[in-house]
Amino acid sequence: MKILFIGDIVGRPGRKTVQKLLPGIKEEHKPDLTIANGENLAHGRGLTEDNIKEMQEAGIDFFTSGNHVYDNKATADKLNDKSFPVIRPANFPPNNPGRGWHIFETAKIQKIAIINLHGRVFMKHNYDCPFRKFDEILPEIKAEQPQAIIVDFHAEATSEKVAFGHYVDGRTAAVLGTHTHVPTSDGKILKEGTAFISDVGMVGAIDSVIGAKKEDIIEGFLNQMPFKYDIPDGDTEFAAVIIKIDDDGKATEIHQIIKNLSNT
Repeated sequence: MKILFIGDIVGRPGRKTVQKLLPGIKEEHKPDLTIANGENLAHGRGLTEDNIKEMQEAGIDFFTSGNHVYDNKATADKLNDKSFPVIRPANFPPNNPGRGWHIFETAKIQKIAIINLHGRVFMKHNYDCPFRKFDEILPEIKAEQPQAIIVDFHAEATSEKVAFGHYVDGRTAAVLGTHTHVPTSDGKILKEGTAFISDVGMVGAIDSVIGAKKEDIIEGFLNQMPFKYDIPDGDTEFAAVIIKIDDDGKATEIHQIIKNLSNT
């Protein structure tokens, strides 16, 4: 079984890049399931129902998220709809809209459990411990008898992501880091069979600061004042990983997919 996981898709440039590149990537790699982090779909902050429909039509089956998932308030309550193909981190407060994991099943593949968790190091909010939350929800997930478990670990600190990968090694097929929008070169299969990468990267503008207009971000660092950022057009990058999983639910391969798209 092959899983294609796409990093954070940032704004309209990211969505257009997915529309242009994803069909060819799927034709080349033939994944059985395509997942993407969608928390930045709507101008870099949050997501909308239209964004999700647009990306489903482009070929994405399911979406994880992170700290920006509630930025679009009109969509927040939609997360309670189990038919809506988006999950939020499981270690958010339990009464928050949405769910933290999902069992994906089609006629083409067996059950795949997708878990979303959020790191705590260098983050603004005091979320529950993602390590303990994983232990808490794992028995319920295993009761569904999934063929494999995929975790999107949305976090800032590389050390926290690496530690979590080792903590769940052998208990998941993959731990895939998101949030920093910068692809790392540490993709590997851990000792007990879990595919790991610290950060998958993003789909967004190359001439930017992690997908946002560079001038806005630089000004924010210089002045230390509240600011809004824009999403620039121009050439874009597409970052993802393809994971191969055996029948025992453990990974055998993880490969990066990094492509650039000229829009000028």
